[in-house]
Amino acid sequence: MISIPDKCVVDTNVATTANRMNDGASERCATASAKALDHVMRCGHVYLDDKRRILREYQKNLLGKKNSQPGPGTVFLKWILTNEWNSKRITRVPISEKREDPEDFHELAVPVSVQYDRSDKKFLAVAAAHPEHPVILQSFDSKWWGWQKELEKIGVSILFLCPEEISKKHSKKMGNA
Repeated sequence: MISIPDKCVVDTNVATTANRMNDGASERCATASAKALDHVMRCGHVYLDDKRRILREYQKNLLGKKNSQPGPGTVFLKWILTNEWNSKRITRVPISEKREDPEDFHELAVPVSVQYDRSDKKFLAVAAAHPEHPVILQSFDSKWWGWQKELEKIGVSILFLCPEEISKKHSKKMGNA
């Protein structure tokens, strides 16, 4: 059983996996994601960026897609919206955009072997920018599996809710399976 930290950044795919929107994610992974979100809502604290980028991504992926369906991820989004200005439940972390790319941030160092997806950068920048370096919850994005050691060097740690599945998915994508 994975222990969920009380303070964290939640990647969008945790919510979409909990809503069973990610092809290839098992029922076990969807359940682990839903349980993690439940823990966060009951006794946790979430870190978001100060310009609502993360919140907009949650909304786009949970409400604005054809395969959107109500579920634990949608409940989590409602919880975020309800607690958005409650500093006991949400911390807004300032991150500053780079002039040449508004989806890249000064707070996020780029380790040599990591090529971030544009949409991932805001989550990583929030974790890197806050002095507590909150852990990022991750369900089913296999790129992150290969970045673990490099991200730790810049103070960012990832908690994989479905480590066996993500490891296999990463190995398959990298041609090791």
